[in-house]
Amino acid sequence: MEHLEAFQAIADANGDNRAAGTSGYEASVDYVVETLEAAGWNVTIDEFDFTFVGPSTLEQLTPVAASYPTGPFTGSGAGDVTAAVTPVDVQLTTPNTNTSGCEASDFIGFPAGNIALIQRGTCTFATKALNAEAAGAAGVIIFNAGNDDTAARQDLIVGTLGGSDIVGIPVVGASFQQGVALAQAGSTAHVMVPLPEERPQKNVIAELPGKNTNNVVMAGAHLDSVQAGPGIQDNGSGSAALIEVAQSMSKVKPENTLRFAWWGAEEAGLIGSEEYVAGLSQEEKDRIALYLNFDMIASPNYIFMIYDGDESQFPAPVVVPEGSVAIEDLFESYFTSVGVPYDDAEFSGRSDYEAFILNGIPAGGLFTGAEVIKTEEQEAIWGGVAGESYDQCYHQACDDIDNVNIEALDVNIDAIALAVLVYGYSTESVNGVVGKNIPGGLNLPAPAGPEGTTGSSGGHSHGEDE
Repeated sequence: MEHLEAFQAIADANGDNRAAGTSGYEASVDYVVETLEAAGWNVTIDEFDFTFVGPSTLEQLTPVAASYPTGPFTGSGAGDVTAAVTPVDVQLTTPNTNTSGCEASDFIGFPAGNIALIQRGTCTFATKALNAEAAGAAGVIIFNAGNDDTAARQDLIVGTLGGSDIVGIPVVGASFQQGVALAQAGSTAHVMVPLPEERPQKNVIAELPGKNTNNVVMAGAHLDSVQAGPGIQDNGSGSAALIEVAQSMSKVKPENTLRFAWWGAEEAGLIGSEEYVAGLSQEEKDRIALYLNFDMIASPNYIFMIYDGDESQFPAPVVVPEGSVAIEDLFESYFTSVGVPYDDAEFSGRSDYEAFILNGIPAGGLFTGAEVIKTEEQEAIWGGVAGESYDQCYHQACDDIDNVNIEALDVNIDAIALAVLVYGYSTESVNGVVGKNIPGGLNLPAPAGPEGTTGSSGGHSHGEDE
């Protein structure tokens, strides 16, 4: 909690966020570096190129005058547009099912030069934006779906188009109610996305050398927030957990080398971790025994989830590296040992472990959920509130110190500490490299098995699709 309070103070002093490219992120980097150096770890900075897009503007001019909170979609073009707003196949009643902007035919008769108002739903944001650009739109507003009454489907949505420079026109987000207002007859708006700036960013890498320097156990968490808020749950929770574990292990003499990473620009598209792995030689990649990822581990309306390496509940959309199942099994045995029920999260690659698994490095991790709605069955198992998302402040200004569930954090940090300690002594179960027995032995029961309640990944898709 001390580390989370420090991140909150940093956000308070730096425009209420810790996003990549901002002073808040730089201060977060300084905090991690200073804390880890004080704990005796070898700390280095891994710098990478980053294109920063600053705060954007969304103003409705007629028939009502209002200024709306917004943000640029990753991959948006820059631009400053004032024009009429044209709704594109939107559905403003709830509940609804819409395909707004998913097909080129949605734009038949679209007035070139207007701003396209498109509703979230069915297809990727990139498909919607590209179709709008092809139809001659000067700008795009993508507003939330409104297909249920949850914050996840009502509040401001700002996502990614899946890369950089996807379209050449400005693309910004809006809430469902703002979309309703903008859909009124005679609506005009001002949309602005500033020109991008090159602002190199930093990953923080901290290492505790082991006797075997050729067998490296990595664990990571992204350090940046979104521009909309301070990011104390997402992902101050994972970042703080790794700092605390590092401090607690400062006097441990591990058999394998431990390497912790705090990634930059994850919220902009997993950029920091991808650049780090891309910069490693094949020999350096081969030294990495495994990677553990901790992104959102204290959701306020949590369920406990473990990355589904054995694909028992989700067919993975990526190749699962051999050894990943052993990591899942260790976490499952730990949760079983403390009597805490758990479930699967899709092994999707939608966080910083993606770059590692794409290079054949075994991976695993923990997750307590993002924008997906908790079911009644899950409420009966884990408590909380059915019908609300796991994290109603996901990617919003309210993701502050009060958005952290301490019980979930407490359970997960113990699981993290156990895994790091176990693999610090031996990774034989993962990659066959024999080490030493953990002091005191490791006496864990067989996994009880997942609860089988997760019909989705739990969220955290960065808004790439519906």
